[in-house]
Amino acid sequence: MSEDKRADSRSSSGIFYGVAAFLLWGTFPAFFGLLDFADPVEILAHRVVWTLLLMLIVLAFAGRLGSLRGINARTWLLVTAASAAIAVNWGTYIYAVVSGRVVEAALGYFINPLVTVLLGVVIFRERLRPAQIAALVLAATAVVVITVDFGKPPIVALLLAGSFATYGLVKKVVPLDPRTSLTAEGVVAAPFAVGYLVFLGLTGAGAFISSGAGHSLLLLAAGPVTALPLLLFGVAAQRVPLATMGMLQYLTPALQMAWGVAVMHEDMPASRWIGFVLIWAALVIFTTDTFVAGRGSRRSMRSSVEPEVPVT
Repeated sequence: MSEDKRADSRSSSGIFYGVAAFLLWGTFPAFFGLLDFADPVEILAHRVVWTLLLMLIVLAFAGRLGSLRGINARTWLLVTAASAAIAVNWGTYIYAVVSGRVVEAALGYFINPLVTVLLGVVIFRERLRPAQIAALVLAATAVVVITVDFGKPPIVALLLAGSFATYGLVKKVVPLDPRTSLTAEGVVAAPFAVGYLVFLGLTGAGAFISSGAGHSLLLLAAGPVTALPLLLFGVAAQRVPLATMGMLQYLTPALQMAWGVAVMHEDMPASRWIGFVLIWAALVIFTTDTFVAGRGSRRSMRSSVEPEVPVT
């Protein structure tokens, strides 16, 4: 197989894995809605414990358990920050689903890319292009419109967007492969999760055993349900350009919003639709600008390495 065909095959498979990951994330309201028999914090604790167990098995099969022993103190601090951010994200999302706020959760993931850009400006002093500024202004306007509609800021959406943007920011500087990093994050969070589950067991307040075998299996399933799309995403990210991944990621909140409106029949007054339209307009501007800037950057790199042709 030629190099070009191999690259095309790798890119095609990467898109497949990426679409699979985002589609699975898009079905999360359906799965986590089944867990409403348990308290959101208990669901989060089970999610942490069973995801860690599965990732330890994945690392063992890959022969990479030793990679955990080689993590230095600075990296463990970064992993701890990532673990805290993703725990807030997971916990907030579980709460949103079991309390019937799926549309607001979808809003959080729609505005997440824009919050990521904002963090880049604040923390890394990145300069914004005019289109990015326009996108952020539209997003801020949308949040104001939705705040007026709700009568209060969309806390769930802002927490989801802020925590996941923070998680991505930390992951950007964690010097570990995705499997090791996710496992290490579980190692940090597991003592708290296990401690809470033991407390629930001793006090008889937990749903894991008292709710029956079917409910216990659903809580166990939170591990593979969490880990599978993350692993698929990790493979896709290595094979697909960031611009493509950026466009694919909107599959998740689109599906989640559709579930909230069509299946859970959440209220969507006209003012809320206006807020979402403003967000979508901001995302169109942001994604288009990212794509155009990426193409321009690649064109500049190619021209910089081309040999000069002497003028005769």
